[in-house]
Amino acid sequence: MHSSFSVLFVCLGNICRSPMAEAAFIAETHKRKLNILIDSAGLGGWHVNEPPDTRTIKEVARHNIDIRHYLGRQVQPDDFLNFTHIIGMDHKNISQLKKLSPPLSEHKISLLMDYTPNHKGQAVADPYYGDQSDFEVTWNQIYLGITCLADYFEKKL
Repeated sequence: MHSSFSVLFVCLGNICRSPMAEAAFIAETHKRKLNILIDSAGLGGWHVNEPPDTRTIKEVARHNIDIRHYLGRQVQPDDFLNFTHIIGMDHKNISQLKKLSPPLSEHKISLLMDYTPNHKGQAVADPYYGDQSDFEVTWNQIYLGITCLADYFEKKL
């Protein structure tokens, strides 16, 4: 089934939350046989061409997904043209994305947890300054969000 939908997950550095969301959503869409282009990026350029945080790799691997080959990238102006949905992990991400977005592209920007019935308006916790258990908490939030996001796309397709 061909889809005209594409999703870009965005966080600050593209080493924790957004690659986690990308990996989880790819796995979920494959399971549901949804054909959606999926990528992730960071607002800052500190980790361009670097792999995700080792704690991110470890947490995602606990769910049988290997992301060691992922490389960080920064949000680019073309992303606002190339993606139908640009999904931020927290309110600061959303605010920055809206400042970067060209006119008439703001409608593409949303918060991941806004797709969930009971957690609208909530941010996905940033685990960067925590320990491995914080990455597990973040995975659980992201998994809930991407499951609801997949439900959203299933209804649209």
